[in-house]
Amino acid sequence: PINPTTTTTTTTGGGWDTQPLNKHQMSIRASAAVVREALTKPWNHLGVFKKENHLSRVPEHYKKFFWEWQIAPKSPVHYIPKKGSFVKLPSGEVKVSQDVPLLLKFPKELHQGIWGGEAILKGFLKPNSRKRRVPHYWIPTVVMSVVYSEILDRYMRLQVTDRALRLIDEHYGLDNYILQTPPADLMSELALKLRREMLLTLVRGTLYPDNPSKKQEILDKYQKYIIPENEAEWFGLTLKEAATKQKLIEEMANRPQPLKHNFRGEFIEFLRNKEQENEDVKLERSNKSWLSRVNPFAKE
Repeated sequence: PINPTTTTTTTTGGGWDTQPLNKHQMSIRASAAVVREALTKPWNHLGVFKKENHLSRVPEHYKKFFWEWQIAPKSPVHYIPKKGSFVKLPSGEVKVSQDVPLLLKFPKELHQGIWGGEAILKGFLKPNSRKRRVPHYWIPTVVMSVVYSEILDRYMRLQVTDRALRLIDEHYGLDNYILQTPPADLMSELALKLRREMLLTLVRGTLYPDNPSKKQEILDKYQKYIIPENEAEWFGLTLKEAATKQKLIEEMANRPQPLKHNFRGEFIEFLRNKEQENEDVKLERSNKSWLSRVNPFAKE
C-alpha cells in the first residue's frame, strides 16, 4: 500500500509511478489537516487545554462540552436576527447585513437558577432628544418557582425567569428542556449539574427503585439521551472541578500498591491451582474401570 502522506502517485504510459512528496506538498497537506481539525474539532485548539497542567490531559469529550458551553454561539434572545446577508435601506441602497451579538453580563446569581438564555444587557438610554444618553442595565425578572423532574422524581424550588418557564412548557417538562437545550443556551452551572445528574441516573438505572414499571417507562422515553457513564461523569464540570477530577485519576493510577496485596493475590491463585489439581486427580481415579481396580497386576 502507498502512504499518501509521503508519496504521490501518477500514471505514466498506462502504469503507475510513485514519487516522494517534496517539502512544499507536505507542508500544504499538513496545513490542510490542521485547518480541517480546527473546523471539525475546534475544542482541541483552546488555549486553556494547551498548558502544562492537568487540564491538558482531560478527555476530549470534556473539551467538546466546554467549547459548547463557553465558546459556541448562543441563540439570539435579546435581539431578532436579520434574514439574509444583505439589507436594503429606505433610500434604495443595499448594504451588508451586520448581525453583531449583544454584549451580555453574566452575574454569579445566574448560576444559581435557570434563566432560559437571558442575562443582563448593558446599553444606553436616552430619555429624549434634548438630553444626553446615559448608561442603563436591563435586568431580567427572576422569580422563585417549583419545578418537577420525572427522571429524578424530585420537586425543586429554583430561581427562574418567565422565559425559562415558557421554554419548560414548550418542551413539555423540565427534563426535556434540560436534555434538549445546548449547553451554551443553558448557561448556568445549576442547569448543567441537573443535566449531569439526569444523565448519570439514566445510564446507571437508579431511578424509581421501588417501581420497576415506571422505571422502564422513563428509560424507554429518554433512551436517546443515554450516553456512556464515563462521559456523563465529566459533563457539567467546571474547569476547576475537571482539573481536580483528572488529578485524582492520575494519583489513583500512580499510587504504589502495597506488596501484601500482591502476595495475597499470588497465594489465592496458588490455592486455586492446588484445588484444581486435586479435582483432576479425583476425576482421574474415578474414571478407572472396575476391571483395573480388581486386576492385581494393574499399576497404582
